[in-house]
Amino acid sequence: MNLVGNPDIHRPSIAPRLLAVLGLLFIFLVGVRGLGNGFRLLGEDLIQSFFAATENPFTGLLVGLLATTLVQSSSVTTAMIVGMVAAPENPLPLINAVPMIMGANIGTTVTATIVALGHIGRNEEFERAFPVAICHDTFNYLAVLILLPLEISTGFLQSSAVWLTGFLSNFGGVVYQSPFRAALRLGLAPISTMTDTLFSTEGSRAVFLIIVSGFLIFTALFFIVKVMRGTVQNRVERAVNKALGVNAVVSILIGAIVTIMVQSSSITTSLLVPLAGAGLLRLERAFPVTLGANIGTTVTGFLAALAVSGVNATAGLQIALVHLLFNLSGILLIYPITAVRNIPLNLSRQITKLAIRSRKLTLIWIALLFYGLPALGVVISRALQ
Repeated sequence: MNLVGNPDIHRPSIAPRLLAVLGLLFIFLVGVRGLGNGFRLLGEDLIQSFFAATENPFTGLLVGLLATTLVQSSSVTTAMIVGMVAAPENPLPLINAVPMIMGANIGTTVTATIVALGHIGRNEEFERAFPVAICHDTFNYLAVLILLPLEISTGFLQSSAVWLTGFLSNFGGVVYQSPFRAALRLGLAPISTMTDTLFSTEGSRAVFLIIVSGFLIFTALFFIVKVMRGTVQNRVERAVNKALGVNAVVSILIGAIVTIMVQSSSITTSLLVPLAGAGLLRLERAFPVTLGANIGTTVTGFLAALAVSGVNATAGLQIALVHLLFNLSGILLIYPITAVRNIPLNLSRQITKLAIRSRKLTLIWIALLFYGLPALGVVISRALQ
C-alpha cells in the first residue's frame, strides 16, 4: 500500500487536542468565575453605599457601571437593582434605576477586556484578541450615548416597559439554576477552600482569589492558543466561522442562547477572546455574538423579577423589561446600518493600535475607565448633595 501520497497519515489526531482545549477552557472559565468572586468580596459594601446616590441620571449610570465592574457581573447588579425596585418598603424609584441598568451593561464588558490582557505580551495575538474584547465596550458606550439622552427627554423605555408589564404580570415564582454555573462552582471549590483556610479577613481573601484566578486565566489562555495552532487551527477556524458566519441573526441567537445557559454575558464574551487570539475568529464574526450576549443577560433580571412578590413586584418586572428594551433598541439602531455598525468596530481597532504602542497606558486606561473615573464621579456627586 502506498502511504506516501496520503496527507492524513502524517496528520495528528484532532480528538486529543480538542479534549485538551475543552479542559483548558474549563480552567479558563473557573478563573473568570473566581475573578468575579474576588471582586465581589471587595465590592459588596461599596455597592450598597453607592446605590443611595442615584437621583442624577449621570450618577446612576456611573453607579451601575462601577457596581458591575466590582462584582464582574451585570447579572448580579441587575438582580440587585430588581430587588431594590421591588422592595416592599422604600423602593428604588424606577426612573432612578434606568440609568443604572445602562451602566451595568457597560460594566459587564470589563471581564473580557481584562481577559484580553492575557495576550498583551504577544503582539500578534493581542492585535486579534483585544478588538474582539472591547467591541462589546464600544458598542455599549455608543448605545448609552444614543439612548440615555433619548430616555431622559422622552422616557420611552420606561413607558414601554410599563405598557408591556400588563402581559407578564401574572407570572411569578420562577427559579433557574444553570448546571454549567454549578460545574464552575464545583471547579472553584478547592481554591475557595484554600483561600478560606489561609486567610482570615475578607480583603485578603479577595486579593488572593483575584491573583490565583488571574494566573488560571492567563495560563489557560497561553496553552489554548498553543494547542489550537498548527494542524487543528484550519479545521476549527472553518467550523467556527461556518457556525457564526451563516448570518448575523444566527450569531446573535447563538450569543443569546449561550448566555442564557450560563447566565453570564461575561463568560460568553470572554470565550470569544482566546478564539480570536488564536486566529480562529474575526472581529466581524464575533461582534453579533456579543450583541446576543447583551440580550441573553437580560433573562437573569426577568428571573429575579418573576421570583419576587409583594406590593412592588410589578416595578421589578418593569425594570427587567427596561433592560431588555434597552438592548434590543441599541441593536436595532446601530447594527442594521453599515456605517453606524462600523463605528464600534473601527473604534475597537484604533484603540487596539494605541494599546499595542504602550502596555502601561493600556493598563492605566482600563483601570481609570472602569474603576477610577466612575468611582470619582460617584464620590463627587455624593459630596455635592
